[in-house]
This record gives sequence, structure tokens and C-alpha cells, in this order.
Amino acid sequence: MGWWQVSADTLAGSRFVLSPLAETFACLKALHTRGAAHPGERDWLNAHLPVYEGWLASDPVTAALVRAGFGREWIADFLTPTPRGDEDFATEVARVRGASPEAARAHLAVALRGPLPAILRDRDDLPERAADLLTQVWTEAVRPDWHRRRLVLEADVVARTARLSQEGWASALGTMRPGMRWLGENRLQVNLHEYPPREISGARIVFVPVTPQRHGWVSWEESHPDSAPGRYGVVYPCSGVLAQTGRQGSAPSDGSAPSPVAVPDSLARLLGGARARVLVLLGSPMSTSQLVAVTGQGLGSVGRHLRLLLDARLVGRRRSGRSVLYYRTAEGDVLVGAQGAEPVSAQRS
Repeated sequence: MGWWQVSADTLAGSRFVLSPLAETFACLKALHTRGAAHPGERDWLNAHLPVYEGWLASDPVTAALVRAGFGREWIADFLTPTPRGDEDFATEVARVRGASPEAARAHLAVALRGPLPAILRDRDDLPERAADLLTQVWTEAVRPDWHRRRLVLEADVVARTARLSQEGWASALGTMRPGMRWLGENRLQVNLHEYPPREISGARIVFVPVTPQRHGWVSWEESHPDSAPGRYGVVYPCSGVLAQTGRQGSAPSDGSAPSPVAVPDSLARLLGGARARVLVLLGSPMSTSQLVAVTGQGLGSVGRHLRLLLDARLVGRRRSGRSVLYYRTAEGDVLVGAQGAEPVSAQRS
């Protein structure tokens, strides 16, 4: 398995960041694999896959670059610079464009586990082509929907931060991505691949959510050839319940977004469908704005549901930084469980 040796100070200094480039690369990977984890992703693929395939058909060099860059176990490093946070897409993609041609070819060879195909050998424009393709995907398939995606990603960060404060790093990391878990003794397992462990005490770690549900990776930047890498990144699929409720498409007649969380008919009859959905979602702490983002309901409607649920003591609230988080109380858990709804936290990817 692949694992990192980290110190307590390194882990305590880690943080969650959002990255437009990571979101775009995850979407590129979804287009490359042509796989969808839920109907919302399938709708997105159906809308954008024909255009993407047209791009590659007209540019065989970039098509070969994409095929080489997505190795069976490893992604070509220059395609995934470690996010730094608080940067726009143009700033991030400039690091892809600025990679040296020699490094790009070497990274592709590692991803392929063998020599490059003839069409890619001795080419000095591979970083430029990769950046151009990522820019096309961002412009055509991600940026038009970035506001909604960002709300979903922010909701994931709030929910995971709350879980971290309640249950600790072992719980927060264990639900982040398949193959990742806290091993104890300052060891963080990041995947199931047989790679040598890495000593990263003193480095900075960033955790980066993306909405495509089957895609994640790790990355790092070396501050000096003779020193340990100074920055590590773990890109992970955000909570499935958040990504799926953020799907595009027509909304139900009550104004709410389609929800992947099973809301039992008996609970919907008791509380009303929209209010029951809010209660089920609050198995993970969320703010009012996050509930608006993932349900599609209006701010006023969500506020009314929360007031009634608070009065009934089915939910509670507490402050976390500048946000007020709502969560299901023990009484709310009993009611949801008695009606046969699966807890939201159990459905996370």
C-alpha cells in the first residue's frame, strides 16, 4: 500500500482548499473514462462527450497525450500540480503550461510504464497542448456551472470539518476516498498501490474535494531536489449525497432538487416531503446556505423547515467559525431510523 509518514504538527497544519483546475482535471478524467457514478454525471457526460471526442478526433497528438497521461496506476505528474488554494483557474493552469518539455515526457513515460509512442517523442509542445485542452474543458464544461459546483464543494468541506472536530482525523480521513485511512503511529495510507512510504513530516498537506464521484489522486511538489517534498495534495470525491443533489436538470414541482437520499413515504407524510429531505440530509452538519445548495429549495423555505425542526427538537445548531451548522439530534436520528431512512453519513463515498 502507499502511505505517508506524517507528524502531528503536519497533520494539524493541513487544510481543505478548493481548486478549479482539480475540478476540471477530474471532469477531463470522467470524459476520458466515459463513466458516470449517478444520473447527474450521466446527463453531464451526454451533454459534453460528443464535443470532447470531436476535439480529440481533430488533434491526434493531444489524443495520444491524454491516453498516455492517464496511466493504469499513475497520472503524469505535470498534469496535476498540487493545489495551493485561493487561486483562479488561469493561475493554476499556468503551472501546467510552464512545465518543462523534458519533465512532461518523463512523467508520461512513468504513467505509461514504458516508452512514449512515436507521435509524442521529441515534442516540446506537450505542456502547451495539455494546458490548452484543460482550458477547453474548463471553458466549455466546467465554468458555466462553477458557481453550483463551488457551493457543493464548500458544503463538503463544512461537513468534513465538522466531522473532524467531532470524531477526529481517523474518522475524517477514513471516509475521504477508497483505500485511504489512518493507520496509527503517524502513518496515513493514501491508496492501495505498492509504493514505498514517504516521510513528509514538516510538509504542508491540502485536501481538495471534486464533484466527479469516481476520480481522485495524490500529488506533491518538491521544494528542492535534495529535500522532502514541501507540499502534498489529496484530491478526493466529495460526499456523494452532496454531489448527487447538485445534479443539473429539471426540478420537481415543489421547487426542490432531486435527492439521492431515500426519504421514506411515511416520513414524508409525517413532515412533508421537502422538510423530511432536510431532516435526512442533516445526518451531516450543514449550514443554511449549504442546505439551499444541495436541496435546490429557496432560502426562506429552508429557514422555515429548520425553525419547525428546531422547535420539535429534531435538529440542533451550533456555531463553527463564521457559520451556524445544523445537525440532527438523537431524537431526529430515532425518527429517521424508525421510518427506515439510511443515515446520510453511511452513504458517503
